[in-house]
Amino acid sequence: MPATRIIKISAENPDVQKIKEASEVLCSGGLVAFPTETVYGLGADALNTEAVQKIFKAKGRPSDNPLIVHIASLENIHQFAASVSEKGLQLAKRFWPGPLTLVFRKKENVPYEVTAGLETVALRIPDHSVTLELLRQFGGGIAGPSANVSGKPSPTSAEHVYNDLNGRIDLIIDAGPAKIGVESTVLDVTVDPPIVLRIGGLSREDIEKEISKVNLTDRSELLRRSPGTRHRHYATKAQVVLIPLADIKKFEECIKQYKEQRKKIGAITYSAILGSVDVPKFHVFLDSSIEHIARNLFGAMRELDRQNLDVILIESVEEKGLGAAVMDRLRKAAAHVG
Repeated sequence: MPATRIIKISAENPDVQKIKEASEVLCSGGLVAFPTETVYGLGADALNTEAVQKIFKAKGRPSDNPLIVHIASLENIHQFAASVSEKGLQLAKRFWPGPLTLVFRKKENVPYEVTAGLETVALRIPDHSVTLELLRQFGGGIAGPSANVSGKPSPTSAEHVYNDLNGRIDLIIDAGPAKIGVESTVLDVTVDPPIVLRIGGLSREDIEKEISKVNLTDRSELLRRSPGTRHRHYATKAQVVLIPLADIKKFEECIKQYKEQRKKIGAITYSAILGSVDVPKFHVFLDSSIEHIARNLFGAMRELDRQNLDVILIESVEEKGLGAAVMDRLRKAAAHVG
């Protein structure tokens, strides 16, 4: 495949004609990377088996990892879902468009590759003007995992997508950086109470304000219904080591330890107390607001990974609201060495 084409489209004033180009690529069975409020997605026609297979090949994605189908409106749910629970519809009406993916019983027309052979399908309406127009023009569902090489930090900009997938996909829509920076929350509404399979851009607290109780699970047969729960994810080439929030003693101990081992060290921190330490040369200091951290974390990890480091020390965040999603990603990143 030749070099991947990039088209810039303003999120504030989307160019309908440019979006039509992207829709035509999807209609012809091609792959288009598209912006969402969470991260960039890699899209294919969700009902075209051959096109969906191209996603797995381009990403190097395990075939047993299901995909999220992006749709344009509530009416499109019934194109893919065999049944919709009362709570599922209530949540869709409240939080769509937005960073919530709902898992329903699938219809028979949904390809095996989209659901990884499961009896469920994951759906969401993304909160992004460009992609909503793309979905309207395309007129169907777009299967779309994150637009990165499988296992790497998720892409929050078109540049990240290009660095990972140039020459593997047809087109990238560049509409600027993602607003949230972590993937959607995935909620299974085939059961009652619903079950959070992956925490993400919508907090468990906000969901429970709407429908009272939701559960968490570590049951593998349920986690299979969501992407981002079982395989290698968010990993850098460098080893990631988590530092407790504002723990200057642990931070200084780790710097000393890895320097003695002649390791090339990088760091990502947020608190003023860690910012005062004589830190490694490769240091990214992010604003302490959790929204800023979530939006910029994957980009900072990618930036440091280009420096061929041995270790990246990353400060933890308070585990509530969006912070729970950030810590989920950091723990998964830290679970993989090298």
